[in-house]
Amino acid sequence: MLTQKIIADFESRKNPAKASHLMRFFRTGKGQYGEGDLFLGLTVPQARAVVGRYWQEITLTQIKTLLQNPYHEIRLCALLMLVKKFEAGDEKQKKQVFDFYVKNLRRANNWDLVDLSAYKIAGAWLHGKDQKPLYTLAASANLWEQRAAIVATMYGVKKRYFKTTLDLAQKFIAHEHDLIHKAAGWLLRETGKKDVAALHAFLGKHCRKMPRVMLRYAVEKLSAHEKARYMKKA
Repeated sequence: MLTQKIIADFESRKNPAKASHLMRFFRTGKGQYGEGDLFLGLTVPQARAVVGRYWQEITLTQIKTLLQNPYHEIRLCALLMLVKKFEAGDEKQKKQVFDFYVKNLRRANNWDLVDLSAYKIAGAWLHGKDQKPLYTLAASANLWEQRAAIVATMYGVKKRYFKTTLDLAQKFIAHEHDLIHKAAGWLLRETGKKDVAALHAFLGKHCRKMPRVMLRYAVEKLSAHEKARYMKKA
């Protein structure tokens, strides 16, 4: 069975020392955001190599099986396969992959899994369409769906569409988790790279209320004088 072959491919390359490091890096301890996640100790390039061998023949049903796997790298492989299928598909296939992705999004249950897939699938599909699915994800009680909502807007930012990014960044000012603050700040920073006036307008309205880490990420590419001015107001 293909899924078993893929899992065996990963397990043959496991690196316990690196796995131990990754479990600390991705905060898998009790009470941390990645609690209970398991690692084999593979790198992203190693995962991409597996993707390259199997993505064309694998089905969505088989990808779903991989997404249920307890090992982080195998779930990453499944998501990268989805990205490949989305990018190679026609409109009907892209819609199918998008629907599947959103339905199974909670299995992208760490920040790297979200960041490597959300804008390439959800953001790409929704660009130029109704953005309601992103607002729905942002209103979820699930941390990873919330992060996916804001990260997905990266696709629009690259195309100079900022409204959804700015709306969600404003919503997430009141969020309690720094993983959301960092993502929102990152997307604000990327907005500023495309349209610095849009970033200044947002900061002028909201910098006094923004969590410090969100603000720090947002102003990272501004001049030293501008950074100091905004950070002083926080």
